[in-house]
Amino acid sequence: MSVNLTALKVMIVDDSNTIRRTAETILSKAGCEVVTAIDGFDSLAKIVDVVPDVIFVDIMMPRLDGYQTCALIKNNNEFKHTPVIMLSSKDGLFDKAKGRIVGADEYLTKPFSKNELFEVLERIVASRQTADSPLQG
Repeated sequence: MSVNLTALKVMIVDDSNTIRRTAETILSKAGCEVVTAIDGFDSLAKIVDVVPDVIFVDIMMPRLDGYQTCALIKNNNEFKHTPVIMLSSKDGLFDKAKGRIVGADEYLTKPFSKNELFEVLERIVASRQTADSPLQG
């Protein structure tokens, strides 16, 4: 399955400069429009102007963690349908469950490969295209 990621607006929220740069480089080369934020507050300040199609949020961040950030995004009427992908260095069942509770759509363990990044985006884009399909009653 190959989904066109060109013109997809992606926000990367991570306090790690390395993760932000890596994801931004990979996604920009695929044709995505990438906006980065250094933490939850930064992302909330930018989200209204950017209106991303997909948001990657690191779980472990200072001030406002990924769970709180995801919950705030999902509780906002304008952004509740925006897919949120949690990023974590832990591949724990508890973290995944907690992510689901706050409304996360996917979960990606760091460090992630280029292929893993594209796979998760393809699933999100494909599910949105299915949801937008006029055949869905």
